[in-house]
Amino acid sequence: MSNGLAFATVTQALALLIANNLRPEIDIAVTVDTRRPPPEPPTEPTINIFLYQVTPNASMRATDLPTRASDGTLLKRPAAAMDLHYLISAYGEESELVGQRLIGTVVRILHEIPMLPKDVIEEAARRSYLTGSDLAEAVQRMRFTPTQMDVDETSKLWGMLYQTPYVLSVCYQGSLVLIEGRERPVPAKPVERPTVRVLPFGAPGAPEPPTLPGTEPERSGEPAEAEAEAEASTEAETPSPAQPTTRRPAAAKTAAAKTAKAAKTAKAAATKSAATKTTKSAAAKSAATPARTRKATPRRRGGRTEDTES
Repeated sequence: MSNGLAFATVTQALALLIANNLRPEIDIAVTVDTRRPPPEPPTEPTINIFLYQVTPNASMRATDLPTRASDGTLLKRPAAAMDLHYLISAYGEESELVGQRLIGTVVRILHEIPMLPKDVIEEAARRSYLTGSDLAEAVQRMRFTPTQMDVDETSKLWGMLYQTPYVLSVCYQGSLVLIEGRERPVPAKPVERPTVRVLPFGAPGAPEPPTLPGTEPERSGEPAEAEAEAEASTEAETPSPAQPTTRRPAAAKTAAAKTAKAAKTAKAAATKSAATKTTKSAAAKSAATPARTRKATPRRRGGRTEDTES
């Protein structure tokens, strides 16, 4: 994280990095300026480093949200993630191709040292106009990568520079700079006492045990079916001595449970059928038993005697 002097510190550090690494290709005195290309091209060998655009970093632009609690207390400083776009142009004697030699050396330097070293940043921050810069303490280091621009984009860029003739140049993007706010967040309260509770499954207040994939929780109305499914699952998981220990998939376990359930249902139906047959046999035997012995009782009717059964 850095303060508002980060952009200027990066530009000054980039100028120092290029100026300190021009040799051995360039053995002449070269001026490295941190300003826009001049309308009148200088005659002396010169490298211009011009920061022409600053854009939000696409991948880090919203990583600091939210920064405040529900009551408005600051939890973390807001940070703006920005990318810097540089136009580096070179001037010199055209007959000796000084400009091309300088641009080639700049490409070599930034390809060899793509990240700003900490000592270069500290040296740049010693300038009087950069007092208070804390870019050297930032965790995120500035990295430079070349930017490809076609003819149309190049003409637009140089068209913004009023009355400035085009000169051989390259464009680089520096990523990334995090600019922090000035407000300090409220420090978090320390932990007064740790509270750890260890409860086994089934104890009051303990969480429910997790349900494994492919299994169903036991239903209170069907304990026998759940027990049968558990036995079938155990049999499916128990390997035979002749086979290697393998675990059947969930589909095989479900099929085995269904088979055990069907066998138990068939057994219950057979038991019920046998009980029905026993009841019918007892009824038939009771019907075949002879009735009580009937006894004839004499009865008088109209002067004659009749025998009646009692």
